[in-house]
Formats: sequence, structure tokens, C-alpha cells
Amino acid sequence: MHDPSAEGAAFFKCDFCASPWSEDRPMVEGHKGSLVCAPCLTLAYRVVVIDDAGDPPGAWTCAMCLEERAQPGWRSPAREQAVICLRCIKQSATRFEKDPDVAWARPGG
Repeated sequence: MHDPSAEGAAFFKCDFCASPWSEDRPMVEGHKGSLVCAPCLTLAYRVVVIDDAGDPPGAWTCAMCLEERAQPGWRSPAREQAVICLRCIKQSATRFEKDPDVAWARPGG
């Protein structure tokens, strides 16, 4: 998300925890400027992919792809209106893994 009241890197904030972008908090961008930070992606990956839990498909729209998906998602405890779908979790994980400037690895089971 974008915070018009902030300047510099703080203008860019994670849609799931509202933390500002920083060198130690890399982010992946979705549609229309939506953002997920590495710590939130790690939590989402653990809950949805490893634990096979999360929000069931239904009455929510993914904050990253802006679609209603027929798959589970992760709802942020910090910002309950923000949900990321399984597909976007996996795509964001792949993006982080391919970025040589980001030291991120998929969490283990």
C-alpha cells in the first residue's frame, strides 16, 4: 500500500502489517501497488503451504492479485482486511528466492 502522508521509503508499506519498506524488509509488489513484506510472506507460507491452514476460499479478495480465488489464503492478524491467496504466496516466494539481493528462503516444515 502507499501512504501519502509518508515520505521516502516509508511511502511504501506492507498491506499485511503496515510496516514501511526498508533494506531489511524487502517487499514484493502485486497489482495496483499492493505489497507483501518478507516477514509477512514467511508467516503466510507457514500457515497456508506448510500447515495447510488459513482462510478457506470464500468471501475475500486477494490483496495482491485482486481476485477471489477458489483456494485458501492467509489473513493478516495485524490488518484483517488483507488476505493473500495461495497462488500469490507461491509466486511471491519464487520472486524472493530469485532475487540475489534478498536473503529469503522458504520456511521448512
